[in-house]
Amino acid sequence: RCPGGSRMSAFIPGPRVRVPATANGPLDGLRFAVKDLIDVAGVTTGGGNPDWRRSHEPARCHAPCVDALLAAGATLDGKTITDELAYSLEGANHHDGTPLNPRWPHALPGGSSSGSASAVVGGEVDFALGTDTGGSVRVPAAFCGLWGMRPSHDAISLEGVLPFAPCFDTVGWFARSIDVLAAVGDVLLPQAPPSAFPSGQPTRLVRVAEAFAARARNEPDDALRLDALAESLGAHTSLELFARNEASWLACYQAVQDLEIDASLGDWIRSARPRFGPSIAARFARLETLDRKRAVQWRAVQYELRRVLDAMLAPDAVLLMPTTPVALLPKDVSGTAIGRFYDDALTMNSIAAIGGLPQITLPFTDEIDRPLALSLIGARGSDRALLALARDLYSQHTLANLQ
Repeated sequence: RCPGGSRMSAFIPGPRVRVPATANGPLDGLRFAVKDLIDVAGVTTGGGNPDWRRSHEPARCHAPCVDALLAAGATLDGKTITDELAYSLEGANHHDGTPLNPRWPHALPGGSSSGSASAVVGGEVDFALGTDTGGSVRVPAAFCGLWGMRPSHDAISLEGVLPFAPCFDTVGWFARSIDVLAAVGDVLLPQAPPSAFPSGQPTRLVRVAEAFAARARNEPDDALRLDALAESLGAHTSLELFARNEASWLACYQAVQDLEIDASLGDWIRSARPRFGPSIAARFARLETLDRKRAVQWRAVQYELRRVLDAMLAPDAVLLMPTTPVALLPKDVSGTAIGRFYDDALTMNSIAAIGGLPQITLPFTDEIDRPLALSLIGARGSDRALLALARDLYSQHTLANLQ
């Protein structure tokens, strides 16, 4: 709850959406919320925009990911605010409001799965579904001091999920503990293929040098602490993943994302002329300058970068890096600072997006003025092994601090 006892602004306006579990299972007694990009039967998926909500009918059935959780014993307890049609990393919604960051109320919660993160960290639910394209689970997990999972692309069905950039879109989730994060993963994730970490666990934990450098440019003290933490966890080596070509990775991610957005939402935007908030309107306006003739070129770059990542991670390496280039974004953050944040954050987030890779946010410290989080990135299909590694590393860190 907010200071003063008022209810948190994590949930979409109107009556709270509740659906009981459909069977008993491993998630018995747990309550979860669903980002308003994911279908719940009988409810119109609003996408954080009133014109989208008005122009679409209530969902006829639950998204498969929701069905699976209900069948595992969990109860749905609310749909949560999202940044408009998922096009943001800040967590602010011009129409529905900005969900509270309960631990650091002076700061934004991070988006676009802002309401889901807010509901979990505030104790309203035990876990929550979000979506992650360019960081929309990873960033709010870091900003709110939560565990967050972006799975391998296509590991979890996107049926019943409002599309944004489908070649990057994933259904992810938040929890306050690794135990709940892993329990949800046991329900939603496919069984691990035999090729994922043939030795059973990764043998190389490698720091992404550019991600630590980005944090050092913004918050040098935090970067030193995160680097020391990485060392203590066994990440004794680092690599320059982008080969001094960060701009190409960012350009590729943004170009392919815009092509995907145009294919998914462009026709509706041009015909419906929806009312977007000012910052979101400027982002969707990019579609008007989109060079569709270069689509084949950018897709080729995407596949080549994916090949580079596959070679780096095979057969059993895991990347480690700060989840975000800054610990938090204050509510009064300047436009210039937002621009720097986006350039750094999307560049680092492009690793998992372009590669279709799983990434887990680990909330290592929980301080008065800010959170500190690291992320693990594994090979495609290594989701379950990555969850096991996250549990082991966090236990190792906790035991070391108790000694």
